[in-house]
Amino acid sequence: MKHWENIRISLLAIAFGGVVFVLGKSIFYPTVKERNIISFDLPAAVSLPEWQGLASNPLVIQMVDNSEYIAGRKYRYVQNGLPLDIEMRYLVKSPKDIEPFGNLEAWIEKYTAISSFRNIKPSIINNKNVGFYGMFVYEKRAYLSACINPSGGTTFTYEQFRRNRYMYDLRFDRFFLWLLDSAKLRDERCLWTQMSVPLNNSSPQQSYQILEKAWIAWYKWWSPRFSNR
Repeated sequence: MKHWENIRISLLAIAFGGVVFVLGKSIFYPTVKERNIISFDLPAAVSLPEWQGLASNPLVIQMVDNSEYIAGRKYRYVQNGLPLDIEMRYLVKSPKDIEPFGNLEAWIEKYTAISSFRNIKPSIINNKNVGFYGMFVYEKRAYLSACINPSGGTTFTYEQFRRNRYMYDLRFDRFFLWLLDSAKLRDERCLWTQMSVPLNNSSPQQSYQILEKAWIAWYKWWSPRFSNR
């Protein structure tokens, strides 16, 4: 009986010590999360099956102070005369951010030429092999937009992104790295993909099928390179 009592006291002491350590860390090193931003390379050329790659160029618009936007690149492809534009943006949550991170509807208005997205009602698709993504039409172009997560499926809304973070990031090994100041408790990064094709004489549904096929291949290339596992 006394043996188990000693074990219980030891476990309580360890737990108490951990709480004290975490509190001390947050009091004396409150800006630790601001120190390091994980870089991510957006290569100049990415192969996309059944599409011919053309030029790519860096996206340098909307670079503002305290922005979550880190880097971006625009890729262009063509298939039987049909152009496909893909804009990739790498975003990392800043401690100074007050807006929900991972809300693509807000980012589309903030970082693209679609300034009136609030008037558009995107179709949000849940593909079991990829995750969530949004599809919509704007000025005679069909769009597909999604956030590739470091872990978990792709997302379109803040709620979906937050759910992934709680499901995949809150684990013991990551908590231990956070205690050692080697990682954030939640990996709040997003590789935002927005691809589009002109409608021409096609219906939105036909254009969506083209985008979805390209998107699945695109996701398969990027996801393992962005994963935190």
